[in-house]
Amino acid sequence: MTAADAPGDPAALPDASPTTPQRAPWKGWAAVLAVALAIFCLITSELLPVGLLTPVGDAFRVSDGTAGLMVTVPGLVAGLCAPLVTVGAGRLDRRLVLCALIALTAAANLAAALAPGFAVLLAARLLVGVGVGGFWALAGGLAVRLVPQRDVGRATALVFGGVPTASVLGVPAGTLLGELAGWRVAFGAVGVLGLLALAALILLLPPLPPTREVTFRALPALLSGNRGVRAGVVVTFLVVTGQFAAYTFVRPVLQDVSGIDAAYVSTLLLGYGVAGVVGNFLAGARDAYRAVLVISTALTVVLGLIATLPGAVAGTALLLAWGLAYGGVSVSVQGWMIKAAPIAAEAATSLMVAMFNLAIAAGALAGGFAVDGIGAPAAPLMGAALMLLAAVTVTLTVTVRMPRATAADQ
Repeated sequence: MTAADAPGDPAALPDASPTTPQRAPWKGWAAVLAVALAIFCLITSELLPVGLLTPVGDAFRVSDGTAGLMVTVPGLVAGLCAPLVTVGAGRLDRRLVLCALIALTAAANLAAALAPGFAVLLAARLLVGVGVGGFWALAGGLAVRLVPQRDVGRATALVFGGVPTASVLGVPAGTLLGELAGWRVAFGAVGVLGLLALAALILLLPPLPPTREVTFRALPALLSGNRGVRAGVVVTFLVVTGQFAAYTFVRPVLQDVSGIDAAYVSTLLLGYGVAGVVGNFLAGARDAYRAVLVISTALTVVLGLIATLPGAVAGTALLLAWGLAYGGVSVSVQGWMIKAAPIAAEAATSLMVAMFNLAIAAGALAGGFAVDGIGAPAAPLMGAALMLLAAVTVTLTVTVRMPRATAADQ
């Protein structure tokens, strides 16, 4: 048994890579900010079409459902590319690979802005999926190589702060720009943002030689041989599927169950996003296993109540609590993977990112069947059930201890 097999074992905490030279602390934090900017750009790129479906559909004379492929395609591609890029990176310097991926995303957004037809636009969106999946898989565990061990939690939270911030600032800003100047300008602006992120990575990120080469054979071996990683992948699937089964249909739930006027939903969702940013940084400073347990338990209660408790005040309070809790998911499951497999962080992260993105599609699909077959409240109730299963899985993983690894095992 290795230290990586024992969830909760202090010996499993990762150390800074011996291959990374010591640098001034401010340089490490500057590099973290550059990665955070890139993550912000990537997630904004992935979600931007949510606010531009109708104008793009009108421009190319396709239905809203067809235009929705601009969101579905990169999500599925990101899930598939997370392990593929991690393995394909081989012995390449991670700095070089990350720069190439953000450059690809910037080029894809600029191509989307100039697309003469919907097929070209969709091909550009496919490349965005490659950038999102590959970059997230490689960058998720970088904090341990950029800052001292005591600051890894805060640095990881800062990197993943780009995820909720993209929802709160990036997507609304892109949508507003699309309304004022046209959807092509919005895609072009995100492309320029990608070029700025590329410049920041080139200037601020140090050389990052791989600490271990990941092979296709290593991924299933890690999944089958490491209980912590296996549980982390299962928990990621349950939490993210439950989230998107519910959140995809949050608007009808707020209107039908909470009785909130449609005119106020957008404002409330902005509040949800702000609460998510706060939740991200609160969770980043906590033990990953405990954070995921608290989050999944809280979401079980919140989703169950928002599906059954009427009233605008209750609906508003529960929505904000929902955002606060779910905001900590990305950083917490990332921390889980690093803690469960400190010497195979890239491989573990790629498995998590693949499951995370595939679970988004699975959740939206399952929620759709629930809403069509039963009604809007069924979506958050399904989400609550999946969150409860996640909480049980975390409890069994963390409390049913495996024997402590010996020095020889490590």
